[in-house]
Amino acid sequence: MKIVSICPSNTELAVCLGLTDQLAGIDDFSDWPEEKISHLPRLGPDLSIRMDDLERCEPDLVLASLSVPGMEKNIEELERRNLPYMIFNPQSLEEINEDLLRLGARTGRLEQAEEKTHAFRLIMKKFKMKSDELSVRPSVYFEWWPKPIFTPGGINWLTEMSRLAGAENIFAKTKDASIQTSWEEVLSRDPDYFFLVWVGVKESKMRIEYVQKRSGSANLKALRNGRVLLLKEAHFCRPSPRLYEGLAELASILHPAFFKEEISYIRNIFD
Repeated sequence: MKIVSICPSNTELAVCLGLTDQLAGIDDFSDWPEEKISHLPRLGPDLSIRMDDLERCEPDLVLASLSVPGMEKNIEELERRNLPYMIFNPQSLEEINEDLLRLGARTGRLEQAEEKTHAFRLIMKKFKMKSDELSVRPSVYFEWWPKPIFTPGGINWLTEMSRLAGAENIFAKTKDASIQTSWEEVLSRDPDYFFLVWVGVKESKMRIEYVQKRSGSANLKALRNGRVLLLKEAHFCRPSPRLYEGLAELASILHPAFFKEEISYIRNIFD
């Protein structure tokens, strides 16, 4: 089977199921695992896929996504060209598990998908049981984009990861996956931790100074306490199994001793 992935998270789903050798083309932003995919044809940014090049790959299956606004045009073009595709648009860790099972069933890797999802669900169970023991949870804020400000709302994997790691997203009660808010609103909610994790932006291009320069930032307790932190975009913004690595990183920031065994469990799986 010849598979084309046009979104980094979908490439990672395929890799998770051992489908790397069946990949015939990928988007420009897919970068993991670099040593296994660097030779593959690049088909353009995920929002501007070169469909003529994609069609020349003669795919048996295209892994498409609706995780970012604007990706709808990729689906429309795949339809127009009558190319076989699957769409992934998960908002939670369990929906990512379900996507793995769907992909496994479509590609003859259902047994592998069942093994992986069993392990991932066990991670979720271990963290939930431990997290439920906590009586005090710090508040956290994730900045997905700075201008305008976007942040995950209540229906999102980052809110779920926060709870599993023993914290609470300050926008958890907003019933949307992603919301646009204002700097003034962030200041008024004054989170204990402020995480910079801009979608599609490498950590090397983000600076804590960007927050320090904003009006009123000196009033943020997170900044005063040295808790404005950069996170690895690939472990927090892509709906793939690598989010579990992000969960381990988040827990190691918030409650490192409390989640010591659970953090070790994840790292043993992904090493």
